[in-house]
Amino acid sequence: MSISNILNPKIALAVQSLFGINIEKFEYQATRKEFEGDITLVIFPLLKQIKSSPVELGSKIGKYLVDNVSEVSGFNVVSGFLNLLIDNQFYVNSFNKIRNNSNYGFVEINPNDKAIMVEYSSPNTNKPLHLGHVRNNLLGYSVAEIIKASGKKVYKTQIINDRGIHICKSMLAWQKFGNGETPESSGLKGDKLVGKYYVEFDQIYKKQITALIAS
Repeated sequence: MSISNILNPKIALAVQSLFGINIEKFEYQATRKEFEGDITLVIFPLLKQIKSSPVELGSKIGKYLVDNVSEVSGFNVVSGFLNLLIDNQFYVNSFNKIRNNSNYGFVEINPNDKAIMVEYSSPNTNKPLHLGHVRNNLLGYSVAEIIKASGKKVYKTQIINDRGIHICKSMLAWQKFGNGETPESSGLKGDKLVGKYYVEFDQIYKKQITALIAS
């Protein structure tokens, strides 16, 4: 539950207690970074029903909240904005609730919803794995788990293949410059040999581009 949802009934009680007026909805916004506070109550809409200056009204509500609401530890009023400081214990308690509930925030899967497939990593089997694949594994797995937590049935998959422009570059470089080199003759693993010719292709390609630009 958001802090605004927690504060809303307590601010409504404050307004009722102070001014005898029933108001159920209030306007909130994040406190601007140049002011002290965690959440801001916009006072201006209340002035239509409560005859007071913005600063005086904000100060009265702020003092009531500090005196009666454990989540609020302080306040300041800037024009028509009541900036509220949230007590650190609120965050500690909220964290402990999350920490002690392994299913916090999870939504039960709706069997009538369409399943979602997340495809990720999909390394080329002819090339060495590198940190980019680790990154893609972490990102793909995280996205899949987040979607699953939102109540969707998720299938994780990857496409294992040796196709694509990268392997074509390696093959062309090997055909032109490899002189029949093999993993056995080079002492390299197959994926390392393919990677070697991918790099060689890239180097020759860049030289050709530079020469064309210069001409």
